Amino acid sequence: MAETSPAPSGRDAAPDQARAMIVAAALPLVIEYGASVSTAKIARAAGIGEGTILRAFADKDALLAACITEAVRPDGTLVHLESIALDQPLAARLTEAAEVMRGYMTRILAVTGILASAGGPEIPAPANPAKDGRSPDPGTALAALFGPDQDSLRLAPERLADAFQMLLMSAGRPGAPDPLTTEEVVDLFLNGAFTIPGEARDHK
Repeated sequence: MAETSPAPSGRDAAPDQARAMIVAAALPLVIEYGASVSTAKIARAAGIGEGTILRAFADKDALLAACITEAVRPDGTLVHLESIALDQPLAARLTEAAEVMRGYMTRILAVTGILASAGGPEIPAPANPAKDGRSPDPGTALAALFGPDQDSLRLAPERLADAFQMLLMSAGRPGAPDPLTTEEVVDLFLNGAFTIPGEARDHK
């Protein structure tokens, strides 16, 4: 019976695999500790020697920049948005999408905010294509959620997707004293500011 080869470690893995493994281990630590996180701590989390990090990246700033790039990649967000069932009501679709988008925005703000405040590497624009070739813009996936109701919409799905993203960004901005819940964002987007006759008002 032939022996199976062990999984490659960070030391003997292909360069791209090693870099991806290191970034995956480093990203949660960067969110927790900021730019001050040590390469030694990252190496322990990745289960590799510190020298492996220094061979994979030119310096610590290069590693931090790779973490930012990974944080702004839309891959997982696109997969989640595209998996939302279109046979449920539009409000349910948008509520699910809003949760996904808020998680994506929170991740970006956490990493970029921490590193920017610490004078870390320059924050790259999220222009990298998704790893599986999808469009890097979640707006396309959001627009598709409006498709089943297109004949009843006042604006094109693409314009509504843009407006929905803008509302999500403003509703969840850092430091907001009383941020809107996801349900409130979706209700406001779909129904506007006026109450429906007979509906109880909440003026908290």
